[in-house]
Amino acid sequence: MKTGEVYEIEIEKLTNLGAGLARIDGMTVFIQNTCPKDKVKIKIDKINKNYANASIEEIIEPSPERIKPFCPMQKVCGACQIQFIDYNYQLEIKRQIVQDAMHSIANIDIEIPMTIPSPQIKNYRHKIQYPITQTKNSKRILAGYYKPQSHDIVNIKYCPIQPEICDNIIEFIRDNAPKYKIAGYNEKIHKGDLRHIVIRHSTKNGECLVTLVINGKHIFDNLVKFSNEIYRNFEKVIGVCVNFNSQKTNVILGNKTECLCGKDYIEEEICSRTFHIGSETFFQINPQSAQNIFNYIKDFIKMNYKEPYVLDAYAGISAIGICLSDAANMIVSIEENKKSVELAQKTIRLNNLSNIEIHGGDAGEYFKNEKRKFDVIVLDPPRKGCTSESLEYAIKLCKGHIVYVSCNPATLARDLKYLSEQGCKIESIQPFDMFCHTFHIENVAIIKV
Repeated sequence: MKTGEVYEIEIEKLTNLGAGLARIDGMTVFIQNTCPKDKVKIKIDKINKNYANASIEEIIEPSPERIKPFCPMQKVCGACQIQFIDYNYQLEIKRQIVQDAMHSIANIDIEIPMTIPSPQIKNYRHKIQYPITQTKNSKRILAGYYKPQSHDIVNIKYCPIQPEICDNIIEFIRDNAPKYKIAGYNEKIHKGDLRHIVIRHSTKNGECLVTLVINGKHIFDNLVKFSNEIYRNFEKVIGVCVNFNSQKTNVILGNKTECLCGKDYIEEEICSRTFHIGSETFFQINPQSAQNIFNYIKDFIKMNYKEPYVLDAYAGISAIGICLSDAANMIVSIEENKKSVELAQKTIRLNNLSNIEIHGGDAGEYFKNEKRKFDVIVLDPPRKGCTSESLEYAIKLCKGHIVYVSCNPATLARDLKYLSEQGCKIESIQPFDMFCHTFHIENVAIIKV
C-alpha cells in the first residue's frame, strides 16, 4: 500500500469517531463520510504504523441504508456527521459502537440492546453554540458550525436540528452587529469582538436566553445598546447576557458572565420538575432524551429498592438527583462547580423538595471523607470518565448498585473493566440517542457491587 493508490472496497462498520472502517491486505483503513455496506473507490491519503486514512473518490454502490439528508448543508457542515444514514440504522450503528467498545476495551461479554431513540430527530437541540467570524473584504459576519476537521465556519442560515427561533435570533445578530460597530472574531490574530453566540431554548415555554461571548474584559456602550436591541426585537428572548473570554483558547465560555437585560436563566421542565438553566450551566442539549434517561434510572430504582439512600456524583445542577427525589428516602448530590451548586439549591427550593442534600466540591475528595453507605450511587462524569480512585471509593460507599451515565463508550468501557476487575457485576448497558445524526451516544450502565 502506498499514498495516492486507489482501491475499491466495502465499508464494514463505523468507528466510535464516526469514520468508516475497511481492511486492505490486513491494514485497517479509515474513510470519512461513509456508511456500512457502501462500496466505494478510495484514495490512500496517509499511512501510519497500524492504519491508513483514505478519502472517497467515488461511491460505486451506495449502502441500502444511505438516504438523502434533510439538511442541504450536511455535506459541508460538521454538526451532523451521519445524517445521510437512515435514522433507524443510526440507532443500530450506535448500539454496535457500544458493543465493540465493551468487547475490545472492557473485555466484557454483554449483549447491548437497541439504542432508545430520541423523541425528536429534528429541532431537538436546545443549546446552540455558534462560533463567529467576519469576512476580510465585505466585513460580513459569519455564524455557524465548523466544517468537518477544520475551524472554517459554515455560514448557516437555517439549521433543522434546532428551533426556528434560534435561526432568527442569529440572523438578527449577524445582520445588525456591524451597525453597532461590533466586529466578528478572527482567531488567527486574536482580534475582533464577538467570538460566539450561545442560545438556551426552553422546551417548556419556548423562551430563549442569549449570551454574546466577547473577546474582552469589559462591557462597552454599543454592546449594551445592541443587547437591548436583541431583547426588544424578540418577545421570546427572556434575557441577554455577555460572557467575557479574552484567552487564546478553544474553550467557548470564559469565567465571568453579566446579564445586561432581562433574566439570566430560562425555565426548563423535566420529570414534572422545574429547573433554572443559566448560560454557563451544564444541561443536556436534548431535554426529552434526558427525561428518558432519568425515568429509566428512576424505574430501575423503584423496581429494586424501597426508600433508598442515593448518592448523585458529578451532579451538575442535580438534575438526575432532583428527578429521582420521589423514588428515594434521601438524595446526596456532589458537584464542584459553584454556579451549578447555587442553581441546584434554587431548584430544590423552587420545587419544594426536602430530601436533597447538596455538597459543593470535588467528587473524589468527597468520597474520601464520607462515612455513610448508599444503596445506589449515580455517577455522571465528563467525557474523560472517572479516576480509578473515585471508582474505588464508590465501591466502598455503595451497598447495592452503581448507575453509571456516560457520553463516551471508550471511557465507560475502561471504567467498567476496572469495576469488573474489583468484583463488581455489569448487569446491563442501555444506549440512548441524545445527539441525533452524530456518532455520539449516551449510555446508562447498571453495576451490582
